[in-house]
Amino acid sequence: MPVHAVFKMKLSKVYPLYVQKAKRKKRTQDEVDQIICWLMGYDTAGLRRQLEADVDLQAFFEQAPRFHPNSALIRGVVCGVRVEEVEDPLMRKLRYLDKLVDELAKGKPMEKILRQ
Repeated sequence: MPVHAVFKMKLSKVYPLYVQKAKRKKRTQDEVDQIICWLMGYDTAGLRRQLEADVDLQAFFEQAPRFHPNSALIRGVVCGVRVEEVEDPLMRKLRYLDKLVDELAKGKPMEKILRQ
C-alpha cells in the first residue's frame, strides 16, 4: 500500500497547527495534549520526546504506546471524509485525531471528546 504524503510530514509542523486551531476557539494546548495522550497512549513526556525527535506522522502513529479502545466510537466527518469509513488503518487513526481536535475547536466538552 503506498504511503500517503501526509505521513511524511513532521509532527513538529503539524502539532502547532492543532494548537493554533484550538487556541483560536479559546481552548488550550493542554487540552490538545490531553486528546493526543488519550487517543494514542502517550504521556506528556512521551509526546514532548516525539516532538523533539522531529518524527514524521507515520512514526508518531506507529510508535504510539497504545491506541485507545474507545477510538472506535469516534464517528463523523472531517475534511469531507467519514472517519469510520476510512480503509487505511493509519489514515483512519490520523482522521480520528483530526476529528477530536475539530470537536475541541467546536467547543465540545472534554468528557464527550474523550468518549467517557
